[in-house]
Amino acid sequence: MADNTFENSMPVGPLKLAVLESCRDFGEAVNRYLVDFRHNSPMCTNHVGMPLHGYCEDSYLLDCSCPRFGTGEGKGQINESVRGCDLFILVDITNYSLTYTVCGHENHMSPDNHYQDLKRIISAANGKAKRITVIMPFLYEGRQHKRSMRESLDCSLALQELTSMGVSNIITFDAHDPRVQNAIPLHGFDSFMPTYQFLKALVDNVPDLHLDNEHLMVISPDEGAMERAIYFANILGVGMGMFYKRRDYSRVVNGKNPIVAHEFLGDPVKGKDVLVIDDMISSGESMLDVAKQLKNREARRVIVCTTFGLFTDGLANFDKYFEKEYLFKVITTNLTYRSQDLKERPWYIEADMTKYMASIIDHVNHDASISGIQSPTEKIQQLLAKLK
Repeated sequence: MADNTFENSMPVGPLKLAVLESCRDFGEAVNRYLVDFRHNSPMCTNHVGMPLHGYCEDSYLLDCSCPRFGTGEGKGQINESVRGCDLFILVDITNYSLTYTVCGHENHMSPDNHYQDLKRIISAANGKAKRITVIMPFLYEGRQHKRSMRESLDCSLALQELTSMGVSNIITFDAHDPRVQNAIPLHGFDSFMPTYQFLKALVDNVPDLHLDNEHLMVISPDEGAMERAIYFANILGVGMGMFYKRRDYSRVVNGKNPIVAHEFLGDPVKGKDVLVIDDMISSGESMLDVAKQLKNREARRVIVCTTFGLFTDGLANFDKYFEKEYLFKVITTNLTYRSQDLKERPWYIEADMTKYMASIIDHVNHDASISGIQSPTEKIQQLLAKLK
């Protein structure tokens, strides 16, 4: 559907979308939405009825790649001109399914490898693009955002490195701690939330879900997710509860203090569906413990909504909890890599972010205000009104 917001605004430059191999399918879907937006826009022709240069294209994908030598060293390669373009580079640093060869041995791509490839494409642009925006849905080293004792500040260093290479804007989703943008106070940093897409996926896939205070409750699995849960609860008009993690600070296991127990604060959940809101599932240990405790408190169904489903310890425990009915559904976005096994699980629901991503790129390319799309309140209210 065409957006008339841009009728009186010109794009910063011809749009180019450099999609790294780590998110090829996602980027191609975003490109299709962009093509649809532009072909149905009055901006496709200017005042004399001629196409605006570089605006109404059949594809905005940039021909680029990151090949590697036999030693494992790589290079960034762009096979067409980007001079004067508004260049958007899309990368998924969590895609471990990609491999490369080092002296005959197969290595899986790590976040560090993906980050290096991102810098290679920026370098290959050779300063000729008019503006560079990096779209990194899962922020590189976003979990290492603050210093405790003698520790590195990896996320801050990465942001500073990207801006020193000429990046103007960094777009991410559900940043673990958005305050990390303080490392680059003179550059653009935007963190978007998938709240509307979660609710849309819920409505489409759980038709007997009642979005009212008598039947539903929102739960924060820890202190860090409180802000997300409060927003969800307020906009739906339902109650909220939270768990806090009681840790053993006398021990360190896998780089962190182990969790002793999850303590619950909030109204009774008996007989209610509960939405557990968080930014990510890593191993899933904490989330599964929360789901079990909620079921032990006689919650009707436990539905987990999390932006990034990483499942670093596999899916077996989630299968087990689903079979025991501790867990009803898990909703994650398609912003990061999901294995085919995950997509086929009966408990899994995917919240599609491609159209939203295309809308963000379209707005940024026009230097238009993004406040309207950054806050989904109006769209959520329209969805709720339609349900009623």
